[in-house]
Amino acid sequence: MEPIRLDKRLSAQLGIPRGEARRYIEGGWVTVDGEVVEQPQRPVDEHAVVVVAEQADDSKAERVSMLLHKPAGVAAETLCALVSSATRSELDASEIRPLQRHFHGLQLAAPLPAADCGLVVVSQDPATLAHLQRNLGRTEQEYLVDVAEGGPERGPWLLARLQQEAGGAKVSWQSEQRLRFAGKGLTAKGLRAAVSTAGLQVTGVRRLRIGRVALGPLPPGQWRYLGSDERF
Repeated sequence: MEPIRLDKRLSAQLGIPRGEARRYIEGGWVTVDGEVVEQPQRPVDEHAVVVVAEQADDSKAERVSMLLHKPAGVAAETLCALVSSATRSELDASEIRPLQRHFHGLQLAAPLPAADCGLVVVSQDPATLAHLQRNLGRTEQEYLVDVAEGGPERGPWLLARLQQEAGGAKVSWQSEQRLRFAGKGLTAKGLRAAVSTAGLQVTGVRRLRIGRVALGPLPPGQWRYLGSDERF
């Protein structure tokens, strides 16, 4: 017999509608000869062993968003390609099952300049993308800015100048060569300009937080899923 589509085979095998069979397959619940197959159109022959997991759920697979620790020196155009099953962090505590379909149709939200690092969002969810596009400028963000030795004396007047240049953001020294900024309307480019105007040489910028979502200990070049309980 000629091979037939997996969804047609599963539909006949279980006596269920083709639409339900497709949802099982796209949800990553179906194996063919022991291999998870997520493509309903995949051809299978009559000898293939097709199995549906006992805990299978036929609800439609949701679109996902990921939090990525962007490394410095990586351009925005290549960031989505960094998100793969191989770069998922072991620190991901979400209960989302990774599927190959999660790595399709990804778009970058809340980008950073190539020279800078830290938290960016990669998503296939139109609602998440639209929310960040509309509201990022009104959402509090947190950054660390590293500066070189030298420059003006690190006195209270310098913090006041930095706060003024950064549009009223909260500013504090984390160390002799590291500043912390938190506030709305902040951008990595704007902070570089503000710190330079105050007479300090910027050596690096890292974004730590967007709203209530933090980078945490996520290693550079790795990602985790945005949890269902997390809101920007």
